Amino acid sequence: MDMSASFSAEDFFPNAVGRLLDRLAGIVARRERIFRDLDSFFEAVLEQHLHPACPKPESGGGDLVDALIRICEEHGFTRDHVKAVLLDAFLGGVDTSSVTILWAMSELIRKPQVLKKAQEEIRAVVAGNGNNEQRVQPGDLPKLTYLKMVVKETLRLHPPVTLLLPRETLRRVEIGGYDVSAGTRVLVNAWAIGRDPASWGQDAAEFQPERFESGGRHGEVDFRGAHLELMPFGAGRRICPGLAMGVANVEFTLANMLYGFKWELPEGMVAEKLGMEEAGRLTFHRKTPLVLLPTPYVLPRAG
Repeated sequence: MDMSASFSAEDFFPNAVGRLLDRLAGIVARRERIFRDLDSFFEAVLEQHLHPACPKPESGGGDLVDALIRICEEHGFTRDHVKAVLLDAFLGGVDTSSVTILWAMSELIRKPQVLKKAQEEIRAVVAGNGNNEQRVQPGDLPKLTYLKMVVKETLRLHPPVTLLLPRETLRRVEIGGYDVSAGTRVLVNAWAIGRDPASWGQDAAEFQPERFESGGRHGEVDFRGAHLELMPFGAGRRICPGLAMGVANVEFTLANMLYGFKWELPEGMVAEKLGMEEAGRLTFHRKTPLVLLPTPYVLPRAG
C-alpha cells in the first residue's frame, strides 16, 4: 500500500524520462520485488487449493479461492485473472483492517466507559457459550451488537482511505448545484462525509457508538453502500471488493483483543491528551504510534 502511494517520477513524466528517473531512484526495482513476492504468495495459495490431497468443496461451497478457481475453469480465465482478484481483496482487506483496529483502540482508550461496555458484552457472550474456549469464536460475532456499533463509529470517523478511488462521469450531470462535464474525474471524500454535521448533528466529531442503536436516528445506517452518509468502502458496482473480509477481520481481531486483555495507557499518559492526528498516506494511519499496556484477562473464580 505504501508503494502505491509513494512518489513516482513517471506519474509526472509518463515517458522514457520518468521511467529512467524511477529506475535510478530504485523505485522500479522495489516495485518488481514486491510484485514477485506477492505473485509467489498467491501462486502458493492456488497450488494448495489445486493439490490432489486438498479436499474438494461441495457445489457452491468453499472459500473465495475455490470460487475463483471454479469460475476460472467454467469461463476460461487464467491464473493471472484469479491472482488479480485475490490481490484486490488482499490489499483492500488487510492493511485497511489493521488501520481500523488501531483507530478503534485509540478511540476506546479515550472513552473508558465505552471500552468497559464493549468488554462486558464480549465477555458475557463468551461466558454464555458453555465451553472452555477462552476466546471469541467466529459464531459469536452476530451476537456482539455493541462491538459492531464501535466498529461502525470508527469507520465513520476514521475511514481507512480518505479519498475513495476516482470516479469518472459518463455524461454531463449536476452534483450539489455544480455542473460537471462528461469525462470529469470525481474524488469522493469519505472522511468529510462521515463528519458532516448536516448528516450527523453537531456532535459529528465525537466518538459515540450509541448513535447507531436500533430505533435511533442512525440505527439503520450501514456502510455497505446503501446509505451515502456513511461509505468508507464506497458504493455501487465499484464498492471495495475486500469489504466483507476486512470487516470480519476487524470485528474478530478487535473482539479477541478486548476479551483477552485489560488495556491501559503507559504511566504518565493521560487519555484526554492522546494524540489523534492523522498521517497523509494512501491508508489513513495515525501520525504517531499508539502505545498501550495489555494485562491478560483472568476469569473470575466461580463461587
